[in-house]
Amino acid sequence: MEPVQSLAANYAAAIKVIDEAHAQDPNTIAGDHGTVPYELHYAQKMTRWLAKRKPDASPALQLACRAQHFRRWELPRSSYPMTRAGYLTWRAKQKSQAALQVAELLSSSPAIQPPLGRDEVERVAALVRKENLKDDEETQVLEDVACLVFLDDQFDGFETKPEIDEDKVVGILRKTWAKMSKEGQQLALGMQLSERATMLIQKALAVDGEGSS
Repeated sequence: MEPVQSLAANYAAAIKVIDEAHAQDPNTIAGDHGTVPYELHYAQKMTRWLAKRKPDASPALQLACRAQHFRRWELPRSSYPMTRAGYLTWRAKQKSQAALQVAELLSSSPAIQPPLGRDEVERVAALVRKENLKDDEETQVLEDVACLVFLDDQFDGFETKPEIDEDKVVGILRKTWAKMSKEGQQLALGMQLSERATMLIQKALAVDGEGSS
């Protein structure tokens, strides 16, 4: 994939301290060079897809993408009721907590020199919270990237869970598709996905087309 626009030394240091926090995730996943902390793996995937979606991404957007799931393991989904309302409450809390924690890190880390400006830190936090999604282009890019990582890295494992039937998976795919911009959708259509994932996406888009006619 194409590289994202290069960063000044202080922003590169900010990426490093974010990754150091990700490296504390007790959950791991198999990588090309052994097991890696899951959130570090996820953050690296976010950057790779950001390079595809917007290679000239601003420093703030690069940091926000890297911190999308900041310390997420501290607030597991299981800590909220396994209902739609419980999911929405958890997601809102997760975004708020991640934004607060990453802002504190970026504001206080002595490794980031010169320090990032207050406005820039607040911008990163706002992007992590996905504020003003309908009107903020950078927030939409971040949403696109998160959806692309879900399809690329998480979907196959997600849809095979025994408690999730095919109709529910198709519904989730429709919602995921609706969250993305046309640019994000085009990237998704170009993915090399499993045969089953491709079939389910085609089914979701066919249903979506029927519903919008």
